[in-house]
Parts: sequence; C-alpha cells; structure tokens
Amino acid sequence: MANEAKGGRNTSALMKPLTPQGPLAALIGTTPLPRGEVVSKVWAHIKANNLQKPTDKRTIVADAKLKAIFGKDECSMFEMNKYIAQYLK
Repeated sequence: MANEAKGGRNTSALMKPLTPQGPLAALIGTTPLPRGEVVSKVWAHIKANNLQKPTDKRTIVADAKLKAIFGKDECSMFEMNKYIAQYLK
C-alpha cells in the first residue's frame, strides 16, 4: 500500500517488467522491461536514426523495423504506445 501514499494511484502496473515480442523484440531485445523503459528504447532508436518528420516532430517516419511494429509508414507519437502495447506480454 506504499504506492497509495503517492496520491492514491497504484503505479506497480507501470513498473511491472513486460517481455517484448515479435518485431518489438527485434528492435529492443527480449529482456523484460517496465513499459517506460520500452518506450525510452524505442525513442532512442527514433532519435538515433532521425525518424521524426522535420516539419512536425510529433510524427514518426517509420523505418523497416518500426514499420513492422506500426504497420504503416508514419505514426504520431501519441498513437505509438498503442502499437507498442500489442507486442508486450
């Protein structure tokens, strides 16, 4: 119940390690990680490969690895988590 002292929210679900599957595992590996670290690793790939649209940094232009996750050529940073969640168990 220690998490309830932080404003009544239970954050343990966000900290639970999840195992990447399929194309997400190909991108970041199969080591179980909390959801926040998974998203950080995907963002590291996006930044390292300059995959943000220059005219709108909120839009991610998918390379081959990200296209396998997103299923399309572009994705907004807001919908990215929806696609990542499919590959976390």
